[in-house]
Amino acid sequence: MKKLTSSTSRLKLAATSAISSGNGCMLQHNALGRSMATIVPPVTQDSTTSKGPTAMVFMNMGGPSTTGAVGDFLSRLFADADLIPLGPLQSYLGPLIARRRTPKIQKQYAAIGGGSPIRKWSEYQSSEMCKILDRISPETAPHKPYVAFRYADPLTEEMYAQLLDDGFGRGKGGRAVAFTQYPQYSCSTTGSSLNELWKWRNRLEGKDTAGGKNPEGAIQWSVIDRWPVHPGLVEAFAQNVEAQLASYPKERRKQVVLLFSAHSLPMSVVNRGNCLSSKTDLVHWRPLPSDSWNVRLTSYLGDTYPAEVAATVYAVMTRLSFSNPYRLCWQSQVGPSAWLGAQTSDTVQAYVKKGQTDLVLIPIAFTSDHIETLFELDQEVIHEAGHPGVKRAESLNGSKVFIEALADVAVNHLRSGESCSRQMALRCQGCKSERCMEQKKFFVGSGEAPLAF
Repeated sequence: MKKLTSSTSRLKLAATSAISSGNGCMLQHNALGRSMATIVPPVTQDSTTSKGPTAMVFMNMGGPSTTGAVGDFLSRLFADADLIPLGPLQSYLGPLIARRRTPKIQKQYAAIGGGSPIRKWSEYQSSEMCKILDRISPETAPHKPYVAFRYADPLTEEMYAQLLDDGFGRGKGGRAVAFTQYPQYSCSTTGSSLNELWKWRNRLEGKDTAGGKNPEGAIQWSVIDRWPVHPGLVEAFAQNVEAQLASYPKERRKQVVLLFSAHSLPMSVVNRGNCLSSKTDLVHWRPLPSDSWNVRLTSYLGDTYPAEVAATVYAVMTRLSFSNPYRLCWQSQVGPSAWLGAQTSDTVQAYVKKGQTDLVLIPIAFTSDHIETLFELDQEVIHEAGHPGVKRAESLNGSKVFIEALADVAVNHLRSGESCSRQMALRCQGCKSERCMEQKKFFVGSGEAPLAF
């Protein structure tokens, strides 16, 4: 990986983030939780520190903050071929599917309070993390929190424009870290967000000059692209599981089944690295007998997401000393095509029918509450199970352990000097996407091309 260079000019601090109760990132508490983070004053590129200020950009898919924003959110989501590949008719089918689904999804968001809380939690987590970073990494301070959503406000282009307005880039340089809030990497999630970030970087700051060098004074980017088994992440998950297990009578506690639930992916995405032709895989795919399914998944796995989710699950169970039986299942399938399974809803129904009614659902690939937890799990899966023994572990949200983990991931990255992980440089076995290759070349660095490109 390339080593990031610090700015050659001395930097001075013109504006600092107030942390008193009336200013900065301070959040007010109420009976329902924490409110939206207030706006942080701009941090401009005239700091007195040698390496700061540093922009910390949280990347996630986002969610509509109001029911009126659902249509635009779905339109962007179904237009993204990295997430939901619809073939050559994507530009026609995407908007059509979005329009048809909008009324139904609006009702779901209305049922959880009128909008997604993901922006609230992302802004809170990022601002609290930056406070810790200012304390433990003064050499890269001040740290400025930003949020970039793929399908909802604040969109990637809005975040980038804010970066420029705050004094990063435009001849002033500065460092920014793209910090994925998907702990487990997927081309369809983190990869899609990085594709979007790379696109807007080129549009707003110009493409690399000859030799792959940044335009003079452009923002220096690095990426935290995955962190599936970070000890702090594992500890935060484990503590939430233990808290929910404590709600069962002691004599039943060891028999509670832990169901780790992650967002599913289309098998066409999972098998992007398939040694077979992509056409054969997508068009003629047929379910295989159960005894050969695992062979297929491990033999032809291209996207690393299923393996990294499984690694998180295993790490959490190791921390719990394998106290309970457990399974990994997958949720949020859309449409009739083949998706990664078994589905969470089917799994719960099957166990309940067999008499196993003590189940704890654990959202293992999400870093905060949103529609998939508050509606799909709480109001559909658990409600339809019809048994009080089926419960859900709390999401990470405002967990202090989790926020400290975010800071630890970030500070280790800042001190490493690396632009991204070694894993990110390796493309999927059968990937033929020119955009993916060019994006990886940019983030990996001009000195190294993506491996096996």
